Amino acid sequence: MDILLKNGLICTDGGVLRADLSVSEGRIARIAESLEPSAGSAVYDLSNQVLFPGFTDVHVHLREPGFSYKETIASGTAAAARGGYTTLCAMPNLNPVPDCKGNLEAELRIIRDTARVRVYPYGALTRGEKGKELADLAGMGEAVAFSDDGKGVQTDNMMRAAMQKVKELGKILVAHCEDENLLFGGYIHDGAYAKLHGHAGIPSESEWRQIERDIALAKETGCRYHVCHVSAKESVVLIRKAKAQGVDITCETAPHYLLLHDMDLQEDGRFKMNPPIRGEEDRQALIEGIKDGTIDMIATDHAPHAAQEKNRGLKGSLNGVVGLEVAFPVLYTGLVKKDILSLNELIALLHGNPKRRFGIGSTVAEGQAADLTVFDLNAEYEIAPNEFLSKGRSTPFEGNSVFGRCLLTLCGGEVVYQDKRLAVEQ
Repeated sequence: MDILLKNGLICTDGGVLRADLSVSEGRIARIAESLEPSAGSAVYDLSNQVLFPGFTDVHVHLREPGFSYKETIASGTAAAARGGYTTLCAMPNLNPVPDCKGNLEAELRIIRDTARVRVYPYGALTRGEKGKELADLAGMGEAVAFSDDGKGVQTDNMMRAAMQKVKELGKILVAHCEDENLLFGGYIHDGAYAKLHGHAGIPSESEWRQIERDIALAKETGCRYHVCHVSAKESVVLIRKAKAQGVDITCETAPHYLLLHDMDLQEDGRFKMNPPIRGEEDRQALIEGIKDGTIDMIATDHAPHAAQEKNRGLKGSLNGVVGLEVAFPVLYTGLVKKDILSLNELIALLHGNPKRRFGIGSTVAEGQAADLTVFDLNAEYEIAPNEFLSKGRSTPFEGNSVFGRCLLTLCGGEVVYQDKRLAVEQ
């Protein structure tokens, strides 16, 4: 069915305009000041609403195959659509691990059959993500990039070999940076909260030391290198310096690192993730990093778990929180409405920058795929995990009052999410 979106405030790569937008055969047909619907079109009045390109998240865990009690590709992509996301990159900590063509194809089959939005899977860097031998990288041509996310590659020689092979294949190496020799049994940030409440802390050095090593290896090999979920101020300094030296490096951070610090923690598993929420100085360094371009994009690290895996407090709960359904409203409320970032800068972090680096996603322009999302930026509400479409319910933003409600998401011209508050005219 053709779709006509009327009277929207449309955010494009060239700026913002008030216009109508028509969709036909999965693509944006026209953008003009006033358009009339074709016969049988679905018409949406977007007065007082804002239309964005569908967001891109380069770091999500969809848990299937292997852990479908936590999340499925169907439930995870439904959550993505509700959050305004139309493009996801899915991490490889699955069963079987996508470390060869056959295992990757098992994941791709489920994606083709059940995904509501576009999903690009990662291939594992090493067999079984065990860090001992390289995975069959050449056999996984359909992988968007390669990563052992969830585990840092511990030896220099293995990371060097991985970078050399990824460079040869023209792909991106995406690194979870964590030196396991520097964890010391910790499970939250080694900061003020840990000391006050008797928790074992994870030092920031466990992150930045491995980033420092990888930057040297990226210089040596010329590999395209991307750092996952940057959380520490020292990491920002290292990446800023590497960029100035011409290293082919990008990085991401996540909403919880930008908006929370360790003194916001509660004795609740919904505040536990890896890397941990760090100190206020780290948070401020991350904000400076996104403002000056050191940090290229914001990813959610959406990592759902079953309720019984997250109800064991900070020490006993598994690492990981969900983010797809809350990312835009918490970032809009915490950064844009507080004049820390402009709306256009936020959209670049959620769409334009990941699109350019990973070569995925589309723009809001005639002829492009109709991957679009519509938000009411004036809608205020409390984050209620019981309303999530994700199977995961654990978020540190539970109960927060936020602005920005997703009303409609299109992927390839198909309605993949529609809020009951948005009426359609035939």
